[in-house]
Amino acid sequence: MTTTELTPLDRRSLLGNGPVERLERMMEIREVEDAIVQLFMDGHVRGSTHTTQGQEAVSVALASVLKPTDLVTCTYRGHAAALSLGILPIQVIGEVLGRRIGNVGGIGGSMHLCDQSVGLLPTFAIVGAGIPVAVGAAIAAKQQGTDSIGVAMFGDGATNIGAFHEGLNLARVWDAPVLFVCENNLYGEYSPIRTTTPFEDLYRRGASYDMASRAVDGQDVETLRDAFAKEIAAIRQDSLPRFLEIKTYRYAGHSRTDPALYRPEGEKDRWLERDPINLATAAILKAGLADEALLNELRLTVKARVVVAVQSAMDSPGPELSAMFANIIAEKTP
Repeated sequence: MTTTELTPLDRRSLLGNGPVERLERMMEIREVEDAIVQLFMDGHVRGSTHTTQGQEAVSVALASVLKPTDLVTCTYRGHAAALSLGILPIQVIGEVLGRRIGNVGGIGGSMHLCDQSVGLLPTFAIVGAGIPVAVGAAIAAKQQGTDSIGVAMFGDGATNIGAFHEGLNLARVWDAPVLFVCENNLYGEYSPIRTTTPFEDLYRRGASYDMASRAVDGQDVETLRDAFAKEIAAIRQDSLPRFLEIKTYRYAGHSRTDPALYRPEGEKDRWLERDPINLATAAILKAGLADEALLNELRLTVKARVVVAVQSAMDSPGPELSAMFANIIAEKTP
């Protein structure tokens, strides 16, 4: 089976689920997003795009313990989640470029990725909008008698809006099997968390809804995987919602037009010392799961794969003008 013949579900089944494979997924996400930044700088991306370099461990760890039947909502910063769940690099890059080969045919763009075959519901451009949708997906799964769960991924800024509080409240009132995943990268768009929120340990907000909640290191993929596995297993068992705050950091600004000059001097450098890819590499070498030669070869293989995906996406045609009406449903009235 060639890469172009793979479906996202095929790819997900082929990804593998060990520490080396998780490192490869993080490398791939970093390469794809670096490529997207360059495509933006070269004028190939219409509008803006939001990348997540530095937060790769979160999506990779989460996807490694989810089933394809679990339903995930996430933010406009959703490239990493899409790739982790199985969407192909060429599909993500193609969608960002507005090409027909994109995962929704080039009509959604960077902020609207989707493929329900691997559990990715449409990503949301409105802050926090995916939270109640994930609750609804969880309630539907419970009513249908399946063991599927809903997962809502959102940023720290979303914990200050109504949909967050309404979503957590309803999930607890109706005991929805949903995992709330807050990626606390210290900034809500351009605003430092200390200027918008009275405390930085956002997991404490779960207690207001009698919900099991805790914070987890977002830079260590294996620590994250263990945390996700524990909470998801518990949710499948007792159908009670849970809230995880992931302490992480994005290296890029809010969007590709944001140079992030508002950051304190030295802050990014401190987080780079705990880069998730470097931490995973060091752990694999220490455990003897691979040697430096193998990991260097893996890095070059991933880079070459993404170069091919970029070129193939660039060569793909854009959608026809009529595509804007393809997913609109109208019913005739009598």
